[in-house]
Amino acid sequence: MKKIMIVFGTRPEAIKMVPIIKQIEKEADLKGIICTTGQHKDMLTQVLEEFDIKADYNLEIMQKEQTITYITTKVIEKMSEIIEREKPSIVLVHGDTTTSFGTAIGAFYSKVKIGHVEAGLRTYNKYSPFPEEVNRRLIANLADLHFAPTQENKENLIKENIPEKNIFVTGNTIIDTMHLTIKKDYIFKNEIIKNIDFSNDKKYILLTAHRRENQEGQIKNICKAVNKLVKENSKLEVIFPVHYSPKVRREVYETLLESNQIHLLEPINTHDMHNLLSRIDLVLTDSGGLQEEAPTIGKKVLVLRNNTERPEALKTGLVEIIGTETENIVATTKKYILEDTNKKGFLENNPYGDGKASEKIAKILQKY
Repeated sequence: MKKIMIVFGTRPEAIKMVPIIKQIEKEADLKGIICTTGQHKDMLTQVLEEFDIKADYNLEIMQKEQTITYITTKVIEKMSEIIEREKPSIVLVHGDTTTSFGTAIGAFYSKVKIGHVEAGLRTYNKYSPFPEEVNRRLIANLADLHFAPTQENKENLIKENIPEKNIFVTGNTIIDTMHLTIKKDYIFKNEIIKNIDFSNDKKYILLTAHRRENQEGQIKNICKAVNKLVKENSKLEVIFPVHYSPKVRREVYETLLESNQIHLLEPINTHDMHNLLSRIDLVLTDSGGLQEEAPTIGKKVLVLRNNTERPEALKTGLVEIIGTETENIVATTKKYILEDTNKKGFLENNPYGDGKASEKIAKILQKY
């Protein structure tokens, strides 16, 4: 039996690793070892409870106002100990987090194989997103198996001299997760969302903003744009789950107006988020995952960044980069909020796959 150690530390990683964990549980010749670093403790616990996942190890590294250096060194130190103790056949890390980078270093030092889920995403700007762009490039140089969501991701890796025989185009596991979570008769857990009547003639925007490179005044610009939008349109409502980052929360609560058109929420669970996506009209976000999730169910996304590592999303026509300047956010949002974006159902020819990425990854692990 092959031991597969699955490591994650943030909510987005957990959401995308859930279907792999569930798939490995079905395979008689694979044994999953679940390890969380607790890089985002509260938000991560929420996902584990929601999907009934019990971690074999929880490093609980999170501390107040933690730095990238602190996270990196703690993950390397603690993950190295666990990898040496368990001696897995392979360690799976996800995407571009500091948890994933630190774990990959720890596995490399122990001469244990590394599988990189969601490999090959690039902006080729090392400071955008920061530090994620460099994290994923460094992981690529350490990994033995590269699970690329799309053909474009595979081509990025080939350009970087990664052996083609080690790259597998699987689709993105977030599509697998969405097939588990979205339900027509879903009842929201969050009381604020539960009391919103999405059947009326209002327009609803989902907003998220948390990127480290947007925490130098850009989130304030985004909030100013929201203030202006709701002042000018009485039938517009904004739903904003506010990230736990103290810096984000300070800017949001200092800048946004008190208004019954703006709903500020604590971070919501995955089922609530995915079913909320199916009911709103437009997404404003600096998130990477929402650029995959929203187009999957036909929703328009305006990206509050200056670039994206997801060009496939742009090609769907449902994703547009608009930056973080207040006036541009206002003007572009006005243009799209008037459109009928209330599409239903899953996108045909989805560039991120058919919802079977986890099955493909499990089969590759069995053969490897």
